Amino acid sequence: MDTERTPADPGPQDDRPGGHGQPGAHRAGATAAVARRPWYARPLTWIITVLAVIAVVVAAIIGVRIYADSQNSNAPAAFSSQSATDQGQAGDISGSWKTADGSQAGYRVGEVLNGEDVTVVGRTEDVEGDITIDGTSLKQGSTITVDLSTVTTDEDRRDKYFTSKAVDTSQYPDATFTVDSDTDLAALASDGSAEVEVPGTLEINGKKQDATVTMKASRSDDGLTVTGSTAVTWEDYGVKAPDMGFVSVEDSGSIEFSLNLEQA
Repeated sequence: MDTERTPADPGPQDDRPGGHGQPGAHRAGATAAVARRPWYARPLTWIITVLAVIAVVVAAIIGVRIYADSQNSNAPAAFSSQSATDQGQAGDISGSWKTADGSQAGYRVGEVLNGEDVTVVGRTEDVEGDITIDGTSLKQGSTITVDLSTVTTDEDRRDKYFTSKAVDTSQYPDATFTVDSDTDLAALASDGSAEVEVPGTLEINGKKQDATVTMKASRSDDGLTVTGSTAVTWEDYGVKAPDMGFVSVEDSGSIEFSLNLEQA
């Protein structure tokens, strides 16, 4: 005889997956399993993380480029480009000359910052000239001396490195250019301006090398204005250029000067 089921009797329970015993409990377990997945197993999280990393990298690249553009646009122009050699006054240039107020000197070098080229310029007003012109001849032994310990750029950390590690300014504070042979300045006397190549010896960091200064000069009633520069390879003078991975310094640069000269 069949046994009748009462409405309260749920009948046999089916524990198989997909069975009809407790479908609600099975779905809840599946949902809980999904919720317990680690963050790295969630596609949306991965997408957000990757996008964030890309945004940081792009911002860093743009930031470096903006900094490089700003530095290059703000870098002082080379002294030689500021010399008005076509506006001089003809006249006597013979005598002993010394530097007057407004004279400057320093260095110019290229840096590479995370792949971006940056122009660095260091300047000081601590420069002395001991110049002798006999008639129209710049005499051998004339000198220009720059106090490297006071050269500054727009970055204190760079300046501290330059004056302590790049150049031992505690022992060799000065850079000196000495004229090696007489140089004709007849055009300066007759035309009021001249551009000449001056052979000499450059001493930096206690080391001496032959150097040729490209010099522009003009004459006025107030005195002489002289600008010039010479190329240098830092290693020749024992100058240690930093290379810190993200920033490096070019192997060569230039020493430049702008002198206002008055009769001594």
